[in-house]
Amino acid sequence: MRKIPVEPGRAVLSMAGRDSGKRFVALRIEGDYAYIANGGLRTVEKPKKKKCRHLRAQPELFHEIAQQIESGEQPTNAQLRRCLADRPSGED
Repeated sequence: MRKIPVEPGRAVLSMAGRDSGKRFVALRIEGDYAYIANGGLRTVEKPKKKKCRHLRAQPELFHEIAQQIESGEQPTNAQLRRCLADRPSGED
């Protein structure tokens, strides 16, 4: 089984820290770090900087959000909440 990459617009599961077990959306990647948000406590205006090794990429890639990020737009917090609400948190 091949590993899914952490990329902008992809759902990720936090594997370490106080947010362990919670789902987020990766907004951007800078080196070994990803900036993640969920539209609730972690908004797109103030994303969490987290090491990629502490994240597990999920199969869901939110194409609408990925296209917005690629075009330089910022997704809304409501969009992130809606995407993440489609599927409950937890491991596959």
